[in-house]
Amino acid sequence: MEALERELHLKQLQVNQLLNITQAINSNISAEGLYRMFESFLGWEIGVKKMVLYIKTEDAWENVAAIGLTPQQLTTDVTELLKEITRMKNLDDSDHPLIGAFDLVIPVRHKEQPIAYVFIGGFSDDDDMYSKVQFITTITNVIAVAIENKRLFKRQLEQERLKREVELASEIQRMLIPTALPHKNNYSLESIYKPQLGVGGDYFDYLEFEDGKIVLCVGDVSGKGLAAALLMANFQAIFHTLIHKRDDLITFIQDLNLAVLRITGGERFITFFVAEYDTHHRILRYISAGHNPPVLVVEGQSHLLKAGCTILGAFKDLPEIEVGEIRVDGEATLLIYTDGLTDLLNAEGEYFDEDKVLHFTTSHYHMSATDFKKQLLREIDAFKGDQLYPDDFTVLICKIA
Repeated sequence: MEALERELHLKQLQVNQLLNITQAINSNISAEGLYRMFESFLGWEIGVKKMVLYIKTEDAWENVAAIGLTPQQLTTDVTELLKEITRMKNLDDSDHPLIGAFDLVIPVRHKEQPIAYVFIGGFSDDDDMYSKVQFITTITNVIAVAIENKRLFKRQLEQERLKREVELASEIQRMLIPTALPHKNNYSLESIYKPQLGVGGDYFDYLEFEDGKIVLCVGDVSGKGLAAALLMANFQAIFHTLIHKRDDLITFIQDLNLAVLRITGGERFITFFVAEYDTHHRILRYISAGHNPPVLVVEGQSHLLKAGCTILGAFKDLPEIEVGEIRVDGEATLLIYTDGLTDLLNAEGEYFDEDKVLHFTTSHYHMSATDFKKQLLREIDAFKGDQLYPDDFTVLICKIA
């Protein structure tokens, strides 16, 4: 009769504690609060003398609740040990600093993946081991799954927050990129701008001045994503500040290089192409700072615009800066692009390389800027098929009449 009363009392304790824990989970109690409830119930009401609960975090297994263990046991690395445990099992005598302290280990799995392990030890001989282990297994599963759901929910919130931040960054970045491009009698502009991750390090711009000159530029910040986008935004502000000083191109590119170096400390660099076109005298001057050479086709004659210097932001002094100069006598098209274009691959592993860019521009230079852009997009889609864009991808087209 006394044994039956003890069993009924234990069952009542178990039901009450399970109810308490369920209510705590529904009340969104912290993970730390759940661990302390787990410790208290196993230690005070179940009578477990030794226990440690390991929960899977993002990077490792962490002991989050423990009873009756030494500091040495608590700091034992269990990473390799836990890999071998796939089911509940009794633990034989062992000289292992952790295993030797326990009688039983209970793994908890969620969607076929282990999310928790509880080691139990110190039962007395008259304990109803079967009943207690059953309940410890149940309550460990409830708590471990609740903690896993908290972790997954937190990750989902972080992903949604990051998604919103990227969307906001993308909106802000697009405000820095020209959308309304000029279409005039003597020249017109078109562009293609495709950041691979929603935001990126590609940049293009243009400025028109009252003396009939226009400045065109395309830049490519090393790296991708938010870090590259932040540097690109900084670069845009610097570009506008310096270009309005109307210095010669060599002074401008030297000042731009020093400004980038100050911001990045030499950790990142920018490839950059800038051109100044004098619409009255039909002279194009340019500097290519380590950038893919743009293609200029004048009356069917193609030119690769390679003159310039090394990349920006890598060195304090830019050696041997050369300003390129071409007279544009007749109908012409200038195609400036980032390496996202020439990095495009088709299903056969072929690149949309500089030869293809040159051939396309030479074959279609007579088109208007708008038609040239449409045809280039069709050409790219036909070339890459189902392949994804491997990098940020930017094109600036200038049609000179």
